[in-house]
Amino acid sequence: MTTTDTIGKSPATDPGRVDGKHIESLAVSRFAPFKSTVITLVNLTIFFLLWELLARAEVINPLFFPQASDVFGALWTGFTDGTIWPELRHSLSNFLIGLTISAAIGIPVGLLMGASRIADLILSPYVWAMTSLPRVALIPLLILILGFGNSMQLTIIVLSAVFPIMVNCMAGVKTVEPSLLRAGETFGANRSEIYLKVILPYTLPFVISGVNQGIARGLVGMLIGELLGGGGNGLGFLLDQAGEQFDAPMLYATLLLLAVISVGLVQSMRWLEERAAPWRETSRA
Repeated sequence: MTTTDTIGKSPATDPGRVDGKHIESLAVSRFAPFKSTVITLVNLTIFFLLWELLARAEVINPLFFPQASDVFGALWTGFTDGTIWPELRHSLSNFLIGLTISAAIGIPVGLLMGASRIADLILSPYVWAMTSLPRVALIPLLILILGFGNSMQLTIIVLSAVFPIMVNCMAGVKTVEPSLLRAGETFGANRSEIYLKVILPYTLPFVISGVNQGIARGLVGMLIGELLGGGGNGLGFLLDQAGEQFDAPMLYATLLLLAVISVGLVQSMRWLEERAAPWRETSRA
C-alpha cells in the first residue's frame, strides 16, 4: 500500500474503523488471557452457591450433605489447628515420589517396548496383566511383604501409576506415521536420528497422556494404601477418621482437597504439554 493510498483512505471507507470491529477485536485480544479464568471462577461460584442452597433446603439429610460454607469452615479449622496439614504433606510427598519413580521406570520401558518387537513380546503379558489387575487385590500381599506403613503406601502408588504410563508410551511409538519414517530415511537420517528427531517428538503427547492417567491411578492407589494399609497418616486416614466420627464437613473438605490436587497436577501436565509440544495446541486451534 502506497502513502497516497493510506492518506486517501478516509476513516469512513475503513471497514475496521466504521463498524468498530477493529476496536472490539483489540479489546477481545486484551482480555482473552483472562477469559478461561473468569469462566472457571463464575462456574465454581455458581456450583458452590447451588450446593449451599440445596443443603440449606435440606433436600438431602444434612448428616450426609453439609452446607458448602460448613465444608470451607472445616477446611479453615483443619489448617489452623494443624489437623490437615501434616496429613496433606504426607500424602503429597508420597504421591510425588511415587509418580516420579513411575515416570522414571514407565517412560523408558514403554518406549523400548514400542521400538523393539522382542521386548514387546517378552514384557507385554506382564504389563497388560498388571494394568488390568485391581490394585486393591495387591494390598494383602504387600502388607505381608512390606508390613504396614510408608513403604507399602509408596509401593502401591508406583504399581498403580507405572503401567498406564508404560502402555501409553508403547502405543505412542507404535502409532508413528510411516510416512514420517520414510521421509527421515529419504533425507539420510540413521536409526538413532530417526528415533530422536521423529519418533520421540511424535510420542511426546502420548507420554504426557500416560502421565495424566498415571496421576489419576496413582491418587487412587494412594488412597487405597492409606485407607487399607494402616500407618495412621495421610488424607486417606483423615477421610477414614471423618467417616467414623460422622464428620461430614471434614469428609467433604478432604474430598475437595483431593480434587484440587488432582486438577492441579493435570493442569500442570497440560501446561508442560503446551510448552513441550506447541504444535498440538496449534492444530487444535
